[in-house]
Amino acid sequence: MRHDDQSDKDPGRGVYGISVASELSGAGPQTLRMYERKGLIDPARTDGGTRRYSDDDLARVRRVTDLVDQGVNLSGVKRILELEDDQADLQEHTDRVEADNARLRSDNASLRKERDRDDPDRSLPDDS
Repeated sequence: MRHDDQSDKDPGRGVYGISVASELSGAGPQTLRMYERKGLIDPARTDGGTRRYSDDDLARVRRVTDLVDQGVNLSGVKRILELEDDQADLQEHTDRVEADNARLRSDNASLRKERDRDDPDRSLPDDS
């Protein structure tokens, strides 16, 4: 099956209709509709109201299916997905904070070197 060029660039872009999504995910169309009603997935909609599933949606459907196969009920699945989403958000935040911290440390080191080069008598001990 040929992928839309945009779907390779943006896994969150809804490009698959329900029948294709069903085939790719292994979940029937009624199951996909039920997962949507339960708030487990949220496919995009066209202006006409047609569902459009993304690669991210399909990965989420597979995750739901895996959890159900392990005996988790849909309420439990929803809570697990919420916690996984929260954890992913926290990890992104941590990564941004760590990158900011590294940048600030680098900037601080550069400023200290510049200060020491311009005025060696004013050198202070490093706080690192």
